[in-house]
Amino acid sequence: MAVTTSSRSSWWFALGLSSVIGCAAPPTAWQQPYQEQTPPADVAEVSRDAPPVADISPENPPVQLVSHLDSSVLQGPQLQPTALVPPAFHAMEQPTFTVAQGPTPAVPAMPGGGISLQEIQDLALANNPTIRQSSATAFATEHYRHQVGRYANPNAGYSGMQLADQNTDQHVLFVEQEFVTAHKLRLNENVLGHAVQAQRWDVESQRFRVLTDVRLAFLDALVAQRRMEVIDNFREVAAKGAELAAQRFKAMETAQSDQLQAEIQLNELEVLRQQAQFTWDAAWQAMAATAGVPEMAKSQLAGQLKTDGGQLDWEEVYSNLLASSPELQAACSRVNKARANLSRQEVQAIPNVTAQLQAGHDNSTGSGMINVQIGAPIPVFNKNSGNMSAAYREYSRATHAVKRVEMSLKARLAEVSRQYDSALVAVQRYEEQILPKAKKTLDLAEQAYTAGEFSFIQVLIVRRTYFDTNLQYIESLGQLAKAHAQIDGLLLTGGLDEPGDFTEGDVLRGQTFSQQ
Repeated sequence: MAVTTSSRSSWWFALGLSSVIGCAAPPTAWQQPYQEQTPPADVAEVSRDAPPVADISPENPPVQLVSHLDSSVLQGPQLQPTALVPPAFHAMEQPTFTVAQGPTPAVPAMPGGGISLQEIQDLALANNPTIRQSSATAFATEHYRHQVGRYANPNAGYSGMQLADQNTDQHVLFVEQEFVTAHKLRLNENVLGHAVQAQRWDVESQRFRVLTDVRLAFLDALVAQRRMEVIDNFREVAAKGAELAAQRFKAMETAQSDQLQAEIQLNELEVLRQQAQFTWDAAWQAMAATAGVPEMAKSQLAGQLKTDGGQLDWEEVYSNLLASSPELQAACSRVNKARANLSRQEVQAIPNVTAQLQAGHDNSTGSGMINVQIGAPIPVFNKNSGNMSAAYREYSRATHAVKRVEMSLKARLAEVSRQYDSALVAVQRYEEQILPKAKKTLDLAEQAYTAGEFSFIQVLIVRRTYFDTNLQYIESLGQLAKAHAQIDGLLLTGGLDEPGDFTEGDVLRGQTFSQQ
């Protein structure tokens, strides 16, 4: 429309009246559109604070959801947002990120060659596909964060009117731009900024999962390797014993049962040796697959099963987990994201303003003309109340997710502490009492057999006891080292599990410019 003196005041009056009728909103949403308000801790308060939703006709009754606060339906603890949720922050505050520096010690290398744990862990960090997947998701989320803050492109075009009437045609060039209000684009970037932070913590969690799985497989292989060494050493003694028993049976100096018992023991050792080899092969394949290099050539492992850890204070361990766990930090970042999204939804109903400027020539009058159009959608029927209520529910869910992670860490630590304490007691008992006594018994039995005081069967029994004791000691060392590895790895395992993905994309930008 052409702007004239007679019509200018009427158009401004109509636009102002529409804004007053359709754009009414609570003072907090209009006067301070980008100030985040901390939602109530109790989910039940949403019935008072959440915006009203559209009525549902009796023909289509709503689905009745069970509230966890309804004691008549469900008995259970009333969860509140955890105390670990970060304090409220300004909606425009940019999130920061610091990598959790948890301990990732390597098994110390042994002299004499062989591949070490540190070398395999370095390969895993560079080649494990899940770390790359998680990193790619974090980068993609960062790009989405950039996208949701971009302004809309202006529209430009040409308009011709009354082209069939000679000397009365009009030709106009126009430019149109939508102006975003209430800092929606900056709030979009803030929401996605916390999503980026959460994804980065997920990358850190995945790194710990991979390192822990590699270390556990390395320890399984190392235990099997130590078992094979003990079996090989004892097999030489058992082979000589079987040969001696056969010679004495031929010389009629002993019964055939002694020869058969010696041969049975030798065959059992062969079975144990093969089983240990199978265990080593499987552990190597699992370790190589987790490291992302399944074609890695097999070689001896260089490391020690003995750890320096003693009795642990499990309350202190749990406190350190809460302070260092990237899994928990990711959950807290998602609480921040949900809170930021709630602030974003509160300003969605504030309409954007679309302005159009037209400039052209009217051949009927021979004069130029300039037209201006300004418009905005009137939020009469859709005030975004459903999205605001849903955003609050997502915030409540995120706070309970933090509590779930805390309890999950507690439960996992309880199992690991049982494994650690049980293995530690066994290792200490073997080192202090069982192994010395078994060695002394073996020496006395050998002396008694040489003096003719022990039968050959008795010697075999003592030798087998000493052998079994050493195998059990190695097994206990492995269990202790694996429990220690899980604690060092912040109780994160699953190095080849599918990592989480960010599927929201740039939905907030589309919502910003839809206005419907």
